[in-house]
Amino acid sequence: MSRLPTDPGKSHAGKGLTGALAGLVAGVALLIFAGVLFLFAQLFGPGPHVDTEVTFPSGMSVAAMGRELEAKKVVHSALMFRIAAKMGKHTNDLKAGTYDFPAGSSLVAVLKQIAEGRVEQTYVTIPEGRTSAQAVRILMATKDLVGDVDVPPEGSLLPETYLYQRGESRQAVLDRMLEAGRKTLDQLWPTRAKNLPFSTKEDALILASVVERETGIPSERPRVAAVFVNRLRKGMRLESDPTVIYGISHGEPLGRGLTRAEIDTRTPWNTYLINSLPVTPIDNPGRASIAAVLNPAQTDDVYFVANGTGGHAFAATYEEHLVNVARWRQMEAGVNHYTTPAVDTVPVEAPVPAKKIAAAKPAQAKPAPAKSAQAKSAQAKSVQAKSARAKRLKTIRLRGKA
Repeated sequence: MSRLPTDPGKSHAGKGLTGALAGLVAGVALLIFAGVLFLFAQLFGPGPHVDTEVTFPSGMSVAAMGRELEAKKVVHSALMFRIAAKMGKHTNDLKAGTYDFPAGSSLVAVLKQIAEGRVEQTYVTIPEGRTSAQAVRILMATKDLVGDVDVPPEGSLLPETYLYQRGESRQAVLDRMLEAGRKTLDQLWPTRAKNLPFSTKEDALILASVVERETGIPSERPRVAAVFVNRLRKGMRLESDPTVIYGISHGEPLGRGLTRAEIDTRTPWNTYLINSLPVTPIDNPGRASIAAVLNPAQTDDVYFVANGTGGHAFAATYEEHLVNVARWRQMEAGVNHYTTPAVDTVPVEAPVPAKKIAAAKPAQAKPAPAKSAQAKSAQAKSVQAKSARAKRLKTIRLRGKA
């Protein structure tokens, strides 16, 4: 059988069409490959050259976040950030706050950090024993927070270190402090010892605030608490200097010692003159002081005085207390052992029993020889020197019998 001759034109046309299709496929493949490379570079390529901090206010949209990130050169494209957030189903997961993006972070890494809420850690600390007004001043001085707050009731917040986000409201941080105070008291109250001389959480908080101001040594808190608990049981007044100070300045440092007139001035907090607890707490006590009041040390102590080393010497009887007082007086220091300046008054002298007074009548003394004018002058100078020295000598108030 003979073959029909092929048309040379048609053969060349078929080869041309095949080459064109191959070229088109190759071009499309190249474009896809380039697109994949571009997308990979956008998603996983290195971002900022240096650590970069960015803050997203509450309520900020994903698109606005992308623009902020692009403006700070954290990501290359705000559009790609928005697309990646939508594809990763993170549109509603992105959290406000201040973020510190490490140098070289990719768009995917940035998106993951925001979705997980790994914000920059910033803290504010309220020390134990601060008043509510002082705590509010600390919040107002924290520049990264916004807004104003009212001073909460005394003793209502828990002194602690609190995490916050830059741009967060001061009220939000204060609310966490108040909630922590309520939770702490509620948690500790069921653990209280039996037969305490108070029956409410409010009274426990008041007494804890007094303990907080009386000692800065954590190990002493249960024993200081025991002194006040024992006094309440015996019907003795607390006689605590910080309660007097609170009645004068609402807990602000006086910068000096208390005067006798101030101690003798009645206020709802002055435990020298009232037979009960102060009307309100005098500061915000920490968890340890609350726990100490609810479970005080098992002692018979009803007195304590500074020991010269920052702590206190405790006593169960007035006689033992006087020994501790004498030991303290021998130390040549006007050391202020209170958080706020204590007292600068005349020391309390020990009472002399009546029977000893009767037995201590002096014998008939012989008339003393007259003194010369020179001797009288010397004696006067000596008295003046002693008087001046006594005025310079600072002493603390020593607790007497109730």
